[in-house]
Amino acid sequence: MLSKLLSLILIFSSLGMDAVCRYENQLSLGGNLFLVNRDYRISADYVPNDLVMPQVKRTSDSVLLRPEAADALERLFQAAKEEAGYSLVAVSGFRSYQTQSLIFNRRLKSVGRQKTMLFVALPGASEHQLGLAMDVARQKNTSLNASFGSSPEGIWLAENCYRFGFILRYQEQWTEITGYAYEPWHIRYVGEEHALRIQELDIPLEEYISALRTTIDLFSTENE
Repeated sequence: MLSKLLSLILIFSSLGMDAVCRYENQLSLGGNLFLVNRDYRISADYVPNDLVMPQVKRTSDSVLLRPEAADALERLFQAAKEEAGYSLVAVSGFRSYQTQSLIFNRRLKSVGRQKTMLFVALPGASEHQLGLAMDVARQKNTSLNASFGSSPEGIWLAENCYRFGFILRYQEQWTEITGYAYEPWHIRYVGEEHALRIQELDIPLEEYISALRTTIDLFSTENE
């Protein structure tokens, strides 16, 4: 992992200060690279002001994303159908802090804290509140479980979502870093340029952002 991070820092450095500064702006709330996890949470009142409904197959009319992510999801679903004949379904997009709280507390009562913390984000710690994450299922079975990852649709999604700016956020080998169990259905929009690098290096978003912040610090030090 360390060699990958060093390689990424070199890549960022080679792009120059202007490019890295543009990336830095994306790290702020509202940007495609904003990091949300148990250590970095969003306030209860945050709701993106530009949510739209992607024109894809979905389980309800409340499946929302920010415009750039919604457009990318439409292209992703279209490619799945045209290239592989797979019908994907959008299950859950934006969730408010309050909705996430209800989901978390309901799971807490049914399975206890240990399992809940592994499978459900705390209120304020969910990427869904950003309007940049989507839970995806197949038309034949819209249940969200690990078996989706071994289905033809799940395999295609894992191998191709980066082409449209999405990453498979919670992979099995990253649990110690992300804090969450394997979720082959959960994709997060970061933009095509960043998704390609993350896919090629096979690293979690936490490590990608860590390398970016390190590069920003290096440029800042050089210009003091």
